[in-house]
Amino acid sequence: MDKIMPNRLDRGFFQHQQEFEEKALEVLRSGWYVLGKEVENFEKEFAAYLGAKHCVGVASGLDALWIAFRILGIGSGDEVIVQGNTYIASVMGITINGATPVFVEPDEYFNIDAEKIEEKITGRTKAVLVVHLYGQASNMKPIVDVCRKYNLRLVEDCAQSHGAKFDGQMTGTFGDIGCFSFYPSKNLGAFGDAGAIVTKDDRIAEDVRVFRNYGSEKRYYNKVVGTNSRLDEMQAGFLRVRLQYLDELAREKRATCEKYLDRMHNEKIMLPKIREGATHIWHQFVVRTEKRDELIRYLDEKGIGTIIHYPIPPHLSEAYQYLNLQEGSLPITEKYAKTVLSLPLYNGMTEEEQDIVINAINDF
Repeated sequence: MDKIMPNRLDRGFFQHQQEFEEKALEVLRSGWYVLGKEVENFEKEFAAYLGAKHCVGVASGLDALWIAFRILGIGSGDEVIVQGNTYIASVMGITINGATPVFVEPDEYFNIDAEKIEEKITGRTKAVLVVHLYGQASNMKPIVDVCRKYNLRLVEDCAQSHGAKFDGQMTGTFGDIGCFSFYPSKNLGAFGDAGAIVTKDDRIAEDVRVFRNYGSEKRYYNKVVGTNSRLDEMQAGFLRVRLQYLDELAREKRATCEKYLDRMHNEKIMLPKIREGATHIWHQFVVRTEKRDELIRYLDEKGIGTIIHYPIPPHLSEAYQYLNLQEGSLPITEKYAKTVLSLPLYNGMTEEEQDIVINAINDF
């Protein structure tokens, strides 16, 4: 049998191959490749799916993040609270604008510990960035409350949580802005880089539309110094195809993860937990173990691939040395970085592949 990869994108393509290929030809034959009807329709359809008022397509998830803070006017001298155990792009969204990230430890669900936000607020705090990590919705009620209490902006990084809900409400719709990535490995993945900003605020939506297209409201009339960050027609078309099946694709992954949770039993390995009131769309199935290196080698010998999301927390990365945060400054974050491991999970994963992974974990 072939090696079981941590993620496989070809299977997801083959599930709806004909529709993807037809859409590619339709876009190619249309003669219109940037900011056309595919983008416009995807923006409407994705906003409707989320229950959001506006969706504006951009070129990537990182662009969605840094543009969000730029549009909110957050920059030099301002602080943004964010969890320590996130992908570095979340933090780059803050620092590209000259603002300073202030890190908060995660809870047992890998998301920001809502109880630890308030103690980090200073006179310079302007926003909270919530990351719905690995596909599980964060504990939103206390976060929304603390943002209201201190009049802070709330930005959500939903790069991994398309369709996850907290208390029945979609991630991306709690704050001022929700930022999405459609990188190919995401549950709603394109076939290249793609992203979007969602908001209920008409002004923010309009500002993002102008900013993403060179700051131009109409061609060659530039209102602000903007950027070039446009979701292209081809990717928007592909996303429209996949969006129709998103709930079905999420159900398939959930069934795999429920089987993992039900049948994996090994006291050396901690399985992921789901918070009451939150839904998990299982972008990743992340376990924790003190014997990670051993486990990686053992699974590799059995033909099972794994990935670490993420081995170096942002505050200890070379890129953020200038923040002068030493090892030991975020002990829970650092502990997670040393013990987390993502097991194989993808659409189109066979029962046989799932059983091989389960048995290997149980035998370790």
